[in-house]
Amino acid sequence: MDNKLKRNERIGAIVKVLCDRPNRIFTLGHFTEMFNAAKSTISEDLVIVKKIMETMSFGRVETIAGAAGGVKYIPVVVPERRAKVLNQIADRMRDPKRIIPGGFLYIGDLLYDPYFMKDIGEIFAEMFSYRGIDYVLTVETKGIPLAMMTANGLNCPLVVARNENRVTEGATISINYVSGSTGQIQTMYVSKNAIKPGSKVLIIDDFMRAGGTVLGLIDLVHELGSTVEGVGVLLETSEPAVKMVSDYTALMTLERVSREEIVVSIKE
Repeated sequence: MDNKLKRNERIGAIVKVLCDRPNRIFTLGHFTEMFNAAKSTISEDLVIVKKIMETMSFGRVETIAGAAGGVKYIPVVVPERRAKVLNQIADRMRDPKRIIPGGFLYIGDLLYDPYFMKDIGEIFAEMFSYRGIDYVLTVETKGIPLAMMTANGLNCPLVVARNENRVTEGATISINYVSGSTGQIQTMYVSKNAIKPGSKVLIIDDFMRAGGTVLGLIDLVHELGSTVEGVGVLLETSEPAVKMVSDYTALMTLERVSREEIVVSIKE
């Protein structure tokens, strides 16, 4: 930049840069060039930034030492914020008008709401940030916004398993799985180039009934020579009580759907 910025202006810009790219390491040199300022000046700015973020519970700013080090922002969702957004979603889900034929619950508008999905994505990103995730994997289509927000929070690519084999994907791996919603055998596909062998993968799904879809995603990861480091689900059903997968984290449970009421609980 040609014009020198005041400290408060630099701090505002640093916060913007860090929050726009969570979990990405920015070197001190990046900011010295950006502001045409000395490293000692930027170091002092970062001390203030860290204090502000911690005081306001906006997240955590970490400094990484060494030649390849720098600074990065890690989303942190405090319990009050987590409870607020989950309660807001639950309240919206409890509207009887959401019941559609077949006893299903319409939640599409919530899954495509950036306000809700950004917060839920950050909850999952914080939850799995210590796992060293290389990719976030989901299946098309409704879970994509949530998975994308989670991938953004982890600063890693999103991979989408398709329900159809498309020529634009190149060579693919396919897995047959039992859909928890319909009980029918379906097939999902993912490009062989989508996930490098030996990677750590986080599976994100919007809804789980029996867990068949998640089990299929787990099998896909194994076929690609990688490992599943975690499974995050926004909403699970209480029945069946025993799922096809056991190691997963759900944020909410759909207890019951009837003409009179929709019972949704938030998991601790």
